[in-house]
Amino acid sequence: MYPAHGVGQIVSIEEQEVAGAKLELFVISFVKDKMTLRVPTAKIASVGMRKLAEGPLVKRALETLKGRARVKRTMWSRRAQEYEAKINSGDIVAIAEVVRDLFRSESQPEQSYSERQLYEAALDGCRVRSLRCSASPRPRP
Repeated sequence: MYPAHGVGQIVSIEEQEVAGAKLELFVISFVKDKMTLRVPTAKIASVGMRKLAEGPLVKRALETLKGRARVKRTMWSRRAQEYEAKINSGDIVAIAEVVRDLFRSESQPEQSYSERQLYEAALDGCRVRSLRCSASPRPRP
């Protein structure tokens, strides 16, 4: 999982010389964006790369989605900041909380544009992380 591009697959590890120094690089393929990225192996934590969610964590996120919405009575701008921080954290349970809290049934009032944008971003984040954890085994950092 790479923060700026989402889920990618490490296809190889290669050595490259950059500015006279040898670097070991992960070669990551992002099928959705039709892009290949090289990331120094020593920098995976600082760039925010992380493993995909495992089964038990996905189960907790699904339980969160089934729960009651917990909408705070604070101003929308503050809540929007909190929701965005949860989405950007990459934590599947926190993202599931955003999906749960921003979901609107047909009997509820329509969402504002910004609510809908955050809801869709959280929904995409949940979908990607939960679907990919059940995929076939592949190399992980």
